[in-house]
Amino acid sequence: MNEVEEQRVCVKFCVKLGKSGAETLQMLRTAYGDSALKKTACYEWHKRFREGRTSTKDDDRMGRPATSRTTTATDLVRQQVMGDRRLTIREISAESGLAYGTCHLILTEDLGMRRISANMVPKLLTDDQKEKRVSCCIELKNALTQDPDFISKVVTGDESWVYGYDPETKSQSSQWKSPGSPRPKKARMSRSNVKTLLITFFDIRGVVHSEFLPHGQTVNQHVYKDILIRLRDSIRRKRRDLWLSSDWYLHYDNAHDGTSVFGKK
Repeated sequence: MNEVEEQRVCVKFCVKLGKSGAETLQMLRTAYGDSALKKTACYEWHKRFREGRTSTKDDDRMGRPATSRTTTATDLVRQQVMGDRRLTIREISAESGLAYGTCHLILTEDLGMRRISANMVPKLLTDDQKEKRVSCCIELKNALTQDPDFISKVVTGDESWVYGYDPETKSQSSQWKSPGSPRPKKARMSRSNVKTLLITFFDIRGVVHSEFLPHGQTVNQHVYKDILIRLRDSIRRKRRDLWLSSDWYLHYDNAHDGTSVFGKK
């Protein structure tokens, strides 16, 4: 017997003792405090028992039962979510025929699930691509174990867009103003339409070679070949030890999957 039904029994007892509705409500509040029946509910049940009602249970209702959180409903919701984890509670409710609140309780309390946003990652890799990256990392780790100076032999290449900005600083844009004049405004610096591509090669000691490509120049195999020739000349001048030993590696940042990321020169 739950607490509500227990209080209905108390109301029935008070009716048999000839207590009024107000007296019954006061006695319930004294015994149960804040959890006592509300005034409307107390008076309603007091009236029912005075008119001859004997049962303290709720009347049977038409339609859906008081609770739909059955094992069958839980299994149905689990099957729907596992089939498509992007389904909303409203879509699950429409497909299963369960109430929205029931679906929400099954998901959060019975299944212990919560809806979260996906993490942003650079790329979604296949299992084969992941295996290749793991294999490459193991190979590099073994190379570093065998040769502690391995990192110093790696020349890395990367590129980045360089944009034109307003060179005027906040201090340079300052001006005198009188007490009644409005304060001067200056828009935040934003990227301009003027941009050029910077390609840089560097190693553990610093920049080995860098150059800006002409505006509108597309990097194709012929352009990249000329860049590598100029990189070779820079290594011969700036990294004489690597050039004489021929024991160095070129790593380009945007080498695609399936190609060799490291190439010994």
